[in-house]
Amino acid sequence: MHRRDLLRSAALSATALGAAPAVALAGTGRQRDTIRPPRLRPGDTIGLVSPAGVTLDASDLDRVGSTFARLGFQVAVGPNALAQVGYFAGTDEERAADVMRFVRDDRIAGIVTIRGGWGCARMLPFLDFDAIREHPKVLCGFSDVTSLLLAVYARAGMVGFHGPNAVSRFDPFTASNFRSVVIDGEEAVLANPGANARGFVARDIGEPPGGARTTAIRPGTARGPLAGGNLTVLTSLVGTPYLPSFEGHILFVEDIGEGIYRIDRMLTQLAQAGALDGITGFVLGACARCDPDSGDVEGFTLEEVIRQHIEPLGIPAIVGLNAIGHTGRKVTVPIGVEAALDADAGTIRLLAPAVL
Repeated sequence: MHRRDLLRSAALSATALGAAPAVALAGTGRQRDTIRPPRLRPGDTIGLVSPAGVTLDASDLDRVGSTFARLGFQVAVGPNALAQVGYFAGTDEERAADVMRFVRDDRIAGIVTIRGGWGCARMLPFLDFDAIREHPKVLCGFSDVTSLLLAVYARAGMVGFHGPNAVSRFDPFTASNFRSVVIDGEEAVLANPGANARGFVARDIGEPPGGARTTAIRPGTARGPLAGGNLTVLTSLVGTPYLPSFEGHILFVEDIGEGIYRIDRMLTQLAQAGALDGITGFVLGACARCDPDSGDVEGFTLEEVIRQHIEPLGIPAIVGLNAIGHTGRKVTVPIGVEAALDADAGTIRLLAPAVL
């Protein structure tokens, strides 16, 4: 049996090993065990796709190729990676076809999105989620890629990775965490760079937004599979068949360039849609340039808005895990993998490998 076929068979039989939590497959009425993809190995080929925004500078792909070569991988570029239709990398059908081409190709070990932007949600109806489940592979990206990762979790029950896009800077911290989670399959601790035990935790509001300190909105520990991503993109999936249930999950969110009142509005929508019902923990990652409201009336701070929505839930919660999201040094967060949140320490610890 081909090595990839063998690993795929192992992934599909994870229920027998009790290795992964169950997930309700959206729109199916079925509950299946979460599928973990095979780990990436040195020499593997990574498929690069542009499921959203256009890549205007072809030299970006040369830089990406060098990055993955340093990580020990080869790359294959999707046929439409440099296509342009308006602000998209090709039509919705073409972008989806690139994803599915690499899903079905056994020579491709994993898929990393080149960049975010906007457009992943538009191609979701053209994906074959049964095929994605039958060919589990590491799928990694962030920002607009949130909709793709959550849809794959909701419809295929497969673990996805909220981590660097291909054009992200793979500095030593980012590369080490990526390697720990998707290559070595370690039960990694996800924390801000330099964080140690309780030394980087503030109980009081006031830490600068870009600082390395986390704030415990509510102390304690929580356990559950991880789920989340970019708050704006995640909220846009409400009412679609591509948003998984977050009940029993630790929810993490991040964003960029959103006014605090808009963060408030999105959390209000999630709460009123029932999307926050039953979450076991909450993490706010980086919220870059999420500034106070302008105008004559003084508004709330970001932390105050989070407190208003999350404290009544009575769950452990933190803000300031800035290694998640639009930030220089990133952790790779596996969606659908059991984890423990320690709000006092400001850390997330994986309780199982994210890959086989």
